Amino acid sequence: ELNCYLTDIDEQAEDMFFRLVKQMAEREGVTELLKADNHMEWIKKMSNIQARAREIVNTELIFS
Repeated sequence: ELNCYLTDIDEQAEDMFFRLVKQMAEREGVTELLKADNHMEWIKKMSNIQARAREIVNTELIFS
């Protein structure tokens, strides 16, 4: 029963993380064009977005 619960939470967290990253990247204009034109800037922005998304998932789903 615990394993089922933890598996469900893990799936929810993963879905939420990827959805947030996609939404934030679109909102902030982090596109494949940026990736092609300025790869280091794209990496910096995506790392920032992923860190913020991870914090949201942890706060709203994992630690609540």
